[in-house]
Amino acid sequence: MNLVLVRRPRLWDPEGVLVLALLLLLVAGILYPLLQVLSVAVSSDTGGFTLRHLGAFFRRPLFLESLINTLATGVLAVLFGSMIGVPLAFLTVRYALPGKAVLQTLGVLPLVIPPFVGAVAFQQILGRSGMVNLWLLETFGVTLPLMDGLGGVVLVQTLHYFPFIMVNTAAALAGVDPSLEEAAQNLGSSGFRLFRRVLLPLALPGYAAGALITFIRVIDDLGTPLMLNYTKLLAPQAYLRVTTVGLTDVDGYVICVILVVLSVLALWGSKAALGLAEYAALQRSGEAAPRALRGPSALAAWLIAAALLAPALLPHAGILLLSFSKVWSLSLLPTVYTLGNYEEILFRTPGFIWNTLRYAVLAAALDVVLGAAIAWLLLRGSVRGRGWLDVIATMPLAIPGVVLAVGYLRVFHGWNVPGLGEPLTATWLILVLAYSMRRLPYTVRSAYAALQQLPLALEEAAQNLGANRLRTFARVTAPLMARGLLAGGLIAFITSAVELSSTILLVPRIELGPLSYGIYVYMQSAVGRGPGAALGVVAIVLVGCGTWVAHRLAARGAGSLFRF
Repeated sequence: MNLVLVRRPRLWDPEGVLVLALLLLLVAGILYPLLQVLSVAVSSDTGGFTLRHLGAFFRRPLFLESLINTLATGVLAVLFGSMIGVPLAFLTVRYALPGKAVLQTLGVLPLVIPPFVGAVAFQQILGRSGMVNLWLLETFGVTLPLMDGLGGVVLVQTLHYFPFIMVNTAAALAGVDPSLEEAAQNLGSSGFRLFRRVLLPLALPGYAAGALITFIRVIDDLGTPLMLNYTKLLAPQAYLRVTTVGLTDVDGYVICVILVVLSVLALWGSKAALGLAEYAALQRSGEAAPRALRGPSALAAWLIAAALLAPALLPHAGILLLSFSKVWSLSLLPTVYTLGNYEEILFRTPGFIWNTLRYAVLAAALDVVLGAAIAWLLLRGSVRGRGWLDVIATMPLAIPGVVLAVGYLRVFHGWNVPGLGEPLTATWLILVLAYSMRRLPYTVRSAYAALQQLPLALEEAAQNLGANRLRTFARVTAPLMARGLLAGGLIAFITSAVELSSTILLVPRIELGPLSYGIYVYMQSAVGRGPGAALGVVAIVLVGCGTWVAHRLAARGAGSLFRF
């Protein structure tokens, strides 16, 4: 007699329930607000579909100029950033010189200072009444409009975002098959010709990915144009339409849609470029040994690196000086120094710092939980529909902060939080939700990379010993993923701590504002820029410490922090 064991059907599948719950959360926090923005932009007065609003956008001179300026800032920031990032990448990969680790650290240091904080520092140093122009006026009787208009925006964004180009190009150059370079040298190619005709084309996929990431960050940047009082760009125009006309203004939604389209195209291009990266390392015969530089050669390399990096490191010195200044106007250096700015932010208005820590920690913790669950479902799950988790969780990379904020204002403005009796947009919870959804791709990516490195046999062994899948994940998988989860959580924390694009629209009232909002308020207030600069120093310390720890964790197996 043959016995047939019939498995009793389960009333519910825990894995399926988890996928459904996560999909509902991601749809509510990411997809639905985005669709709401899109629906307003393409809806007629009677509720039907129309492209009239999009057509009207291109007939408005101000909007058309803002679109052209936005594309110009993105392209120019990539162009000038390449002039800094590509040579630095070549120096750090192809040559071994004394202090190389210091050079690599200085190369990514501009990312430590938030761009809108750097804008303030650049104004103090390079503005019409800044240190450089005052010196030029006293010495030569001339001034240079370095920070005026669109040029000032491009300058700040170039010097802040070029490390994305440098890091991605360096990674691509490090992966080039050295035999290809040797073959070119045997055929007589050397020097700049070798770099231009062989190395750069082989590293092009990595460079293109870094350039497109830079482009996305530039067009998403709201804080820098606002700090420099230049609003003829798409992100500031969307902000102004919402804050002055209101949520009923269709033009604001149309601008948001244009921003999303530009970001999606750039993100698609970045993914396509990374997909081509394998051809440069195909059938590698080993790693090229960096050429050692000593004496005059090393000094010349350092002088080149110093000339490229010096302008990008100016904001760190400028914001530090400004934070200790009481009077700094029409003079090369502050005429009166004080500790009162730090007393102001630490004792009189400590709420900005405390709010930042609370919001960013909660958002990072939520991202770690969601990122671990999504990564596990993608790699270990078997339920249909889990692929949509990856698709929706990746969307925030292409959604500018101002667009997500507009979507949240439209969706959650009339939704009362159970137990609080007020709309979600009137509480600080809206900021935690926005931060966690915008930074979710970082933790998903880190958790996915960490889980990929874990042998499946370890989990199978635990299950063979009687542990169910949940217990196996809690006792075996999660602890082994801890380094990757912590790295992703730290990146979510430090980027949330200095988020301004969505914050400036979603802050319910000033006492609930985080650090980034406090900097913006102080810089626009009669109190002066000193307290705002002190908050900027706090932001730099938070981001710097978090980036250092996360980089150490990433170097041990969690992946690169500046590539996706």
